[in-house]
Amino acid sequence: MNLEHLKLFVRLAAVNSISQAGEDLGLSPAVASSHLRKLEDSLGVRLLHRTTRHVALSEEGRAFLPHAEEVLASAEAARAAVGAGTTTPTGTLRITASASFGRMHLIPGLAGFLARYPDLELDLRLTDTIVDLVEGGFDIAIRNSALKDSSLIARRLAPDKRILCASPQYLQRHGTPTRPAELKHHECLTLIGMDQWSFQHENRVEVIRIKGRIRTDNGEAVRDACAAGLGITLSSTWSLYRHLARGELVEVLPETPLVNETGIWAIYSSSRQLAPKIRAFLDYFSEYFGSPPYWDLPQS
Repeated sequence: MNLEHLKLFVRLAAVNSISQAGEDLGLSPAVASSHLRKLEDSLGVRLLHRTTRHVALSEEGRAFLPHAEEVLASAEAARAAVGAGTTTPTGTLRITASASFGRMHLIPGLAGFLARYPDLELDLRLTDTIVDLVEGGFDIAIRNSALKDSSLIARRLAPDKRILCASPQYLQRHGTPTRPAELKHHECLTLIGMDQWSFQHENRVEVIRIKGRIRTDNGEAVRDACAAGLGITLSSTWSLYRHLARGELVEVLPETPLVNETGIWAIYSSSRQLAPKIRAFLDYFSEYFGSPPYWDLPQS
């Protein structure tokens, strides 16, 4: 299978234009069309639907795309492993991350990242839905959950410290709990499916099943409801740090830490572990977040 044909196909999938994809790779429209037909002939399927004004991937083309990207990434990694070709990050880096974390902490860092690597382009999908890394054709997924798929590799970019917090107004009205068991008497704001909070209390783990009248599937909504005085919530400091600095939220039960084994992880396929664009992203954002991460530093 011709790697140049695969590169053209992957680029076409990104720009939806044969002439633009060809131009990006230094090919005329006629040569680009010829390469794509040869790729289809070699596979025995139609990868594209073509009209005089539009081109789109067929169902077979969409199914083939992540595999084409995987082949190109493996080839890039193989060349880098033996020092062949350039190790400068190039091409398109496809990333998926949660909407909240991506907006708050990836987007602000992209200006410096792209300035350092001018030959890279980014496709960034921000969604709170867990997508399949390989089937979706992504190079990297940013997650804060444990790695369950042994065919993937996880690199910890930063800790994900979680605390309880409430607004000063809520605590003035309802009182401040002094031990975990008292949370049962408070309005607790929760993410759907997270109605048990675990604490390290008196040399044991104490699990509290909390209750409240507000549940949602969005972390920023929970935080904002908490800042509005609607209850106590559990959230990550990367989401809370500005509200804490402004005094809009204060920590609750600071002497009774949550059982917390989470982190901000970059997940990627083992077959792509040496790709320069992936290594560049991991190294840059590890440095950008810092140790400890900037959101856990004292705020001025």
